[in-house]
Amino acid sequence: MKQKYPTEEVISPGTVIISAAAHCNDITNVIEPVFKKDVNDTIFYINISQDEYKLGGSSFAQTLSKIGSDTPTVKDAVYVKRVFNKIQQLIKGNKIIAGHDVASGGLITTLLELCFADNNLGANLDLTSLGEKDTVKLLFSENSGIVFQASDNSIEKILSDTNIEFFNIGKVTGSNELQINNHTDNFKLNISELRDVWYKTSYLLDQKQTANNLAKARYYNYKNQPLKYKFPEHFTGKLPVIASRQEAEWQSLNKNKITTSRLRSMQAEQTPRNDVKRPKAAIIREKGSNSEREMANAMYLAGFGVKDVHMTDLISGRETLEDIQFIGAVGGFSNSDVLGSAKGWAGAFLYNEKAKTVLDNFFKRDDTLSVGICNGCQLFMELEVINPKHNIHGKMTFNDSHKHESAFTSVSIPENNSVMLSTLAGSTLGVWISHGEGKFNLPLDENQYNIVAKYGYDSYPSNPNGSDYNTAMLCDKTGRHLVTMPHIERSTFQWNWANYPQKRKDEVSPWLEAFINARKWIENHI
Repeated sequence: MKQKYPTEEVISPGTVIISAAAHCNDITNVIEPVFKKDVNDTIFYINISQDEYKLGGSSFAQTLSKIGSDTPTVKDAVYVKRVFNKIQQLIKGNKIIAGHDVASGGLITTLLELCFADNNLGANLDLTSLGEKDTVKLLFSENSGIVFQASDNSIEKILSDTNIEFFNIGKVTGSNELQINNHTDNFKLNISELRDVWYKTSYLLDQKQTANNLAKARYYNYKNQPLKYKFPEHFTGKLPVIASRQEAEWQSLNKNKITTSRLRSMQAEQTPRNDVKRPKAAIIREKGSNSEREMANAMYLAGFGVKDVHMTDLISGRETLEDIQFIGAVGGFSNSDVLGSAKGWAGAFLYNEKAKTVLDNFFKRDDTLSVGICNGCQLFMELEVINPKHNIHGKMTFNDSHKHESAFTSVSIPENNSVMLSTLAGSTLGVWISHGEGKFNLPLDENQYNIVAKYGYDSYPSNPNGSDYNTAMLCDKTGRHLVTMPHIERSTFQWNWANYPQKRKDEVSPWLEAFINARKWIENHI
């Protein structure tokens, strides 16, 4: 295996890759490799290998063009199992709040990486108790081990009772320094400077893939664009009552292994078993679309009965949307994007009379809502349904980076008339993006567009595509039809987010409110 470039060939390394899978008890209980501030600040270290600190085979040795002959090993496999099982119990018991394994780069890399993912985050450490006077060996040997932050110091007795050797090595601080003491050696390391050194390798690789010098922009901006949120004051994080009732039915259906077709038919029922009347919504998709399940779930939890509609249903005349009040065009890669994002999908509407008539009639009605997300946003922009009276229409074009962007960013929502977003005005929320042609190319002045959300920062990488006016979401003038490149339907739960405000335990994120707003509007316009 090899990859050919104009001036070189890169041969695939002869590495054995073993794929493994394991059961996860609780996907919401994730231990991240970043120290937590404003909680218990004690840091612990366990040398799982139980071996002496050796530099053979280490990354440090390789930087000196050496390999070495004395490498650390694991002394006792049974001990490894005992440590692993106890750590898992502690995680399940919410006793561990941050952690990282010791691997490539050694203990020093682990400690620094635990500080890199936030600003003004550091630690004050004393490693003398580990018993190794050679600080270079101690910091750069790659003995199997872990570093973790505990929720309280009761963890010490638990580990002692299990005969696990551990070391209390220091405290988390709100500084920009990593202070390390080991016997007579003392070091003060600047986190920000070393984070740039750590990130530079990625930057150099990024330069080979990213156009318009945006790799450099990412390198200089990544630490200056922290994720900051502002949730609506009225947001409780609770599922709406209608969704809570239906959740019991979902669980019952899953236990009884009801078929997908039966689930679909029950979702589409106007009056489900609990006698809650649900407005009808439809997911519209094409070959290559995805995210239909995420959007259907968001609609369902918000109180809709959801119908699955494929383009073949519209083209054949099997579906007319006459009884549908809310449609969602989903994300993905319709028709493999061979003609450009959503252009083939748009053609399926424009050049099929029945499908075009169905969609035209839907948008002519004044009791309907729609949302186009990602590929669906590209579809509705291509069909010119958002600003139909403009002489020159906005289009979705290639990202300025000329590559597919997939990231977790944030958007800010101003005062707006969007049915789905109006109650979220004043908020700044985290959200996923994933697209190659996500740039809003808007040829008219900004005041000619109903921009209802902008990226949290106006520069790359927070704005991942270079959209005009920093646009993330647009509405038509009525506020009933929304297009958004960010995937709000993939960001509806706390565990969906790559980063969520600490100490919150929400059943849903604020994005579900957008779908709830749609349901409430329709109920008031029946």
